[in-house]
Amino acid sequence: MDKSLLQQQVLDRLAEDLLQVEQAARAAHEAATHEENIAENKYDTLGLEAAYLATGQARRAEAIRQAMADWRNFRPRPYDASQGIQLGALVCLVDSDDKQQQLFLGPHGGSMKLVSGVQLVQVMSSEAPLGKAMLGKREGDEVSIQIAQIRQQFEVLWVH
Repeated sequence: MDKSLLQQQVLDRLAEDLLQVEQAARAAHEAATHEENIAENKYDTLGLEAAYLATGQARRAEAIRQAMADWRNFRPRPYDASQGIQLGALVCLVDSDDKQQQLFLGPHGGSMKLVSGVQLVQVMSSEAPLGKAMLGKREGDEVSIQIAQIRQQFEVLWVH
């Protein structure tokens, strides 16, 4: 699997997200400043609410711009078994039910899922609980995380 292609997919998806957020921010700003939304009394908060929404959308757009800059500057390195899993690794985990999942450890991740060939690849940040737990692990190692009352365990099947 080509990590540079996965990286480009992440950048493309972030660009789409940015476009949507910028459009939402513009619409919220227009609503906040529209003459029909000028408060007539202290209970008339539509314009204020739209202003809060526009501010939140602008912050989200800035966060996406920063994520894009981080991904553009990111250079995934080949896997080095002596260091174990590091940022940029493509990892395949298997759980106790033999269900496999492929993860791409990047500077930002969240809920982004990519397709590489016929494989689904989850983008994950090294700050996520599972991302943190994988750092330094090698093929054959166990990775364990606790989420609420449930302990999840995985085996590192392979790393690229």
